[in-house]
Amino acid sequence: MLTVMNRIGVKPEFAAQFEESFRNRAGLVDGMPGFIRNEVLRPTREGDPFIVLTYWDNMGAFKAWTESDAFKQGHARSGSLPREAFSGPNVLEVHEVVGQGEQ
Repeated sequence: MLTVMNRIGVKPEFAAQFEESFRNRAGLVDGMPGFIRNEVLRPTREGDPFIVLTYWDNMGAFKAWTESDAFKQGHARSGSLPREAFSGPNVLEVHEVVGQGEQ
């Protein structure tokens, strides 16, 4: 399993709008082969980024998503926030899951 973590710095005055954009997301990724789930994590300390965490079967599935028309459509929709809402560039991290606790 693979996780993709997108760290997104959002200025405090835009945090509620950012969260709302995920509540109302298009959901195009949900039907992609190899997609498992996603989570949006709110920072608990001011100045820390939001984290959008997606889980995938493998790197091929994630790569196919990033090259799909659905990806382009979904990310075009996310342009509802102005550029000044963000405190810096996104940071993308990709990790393989090597251990998993009980659920």
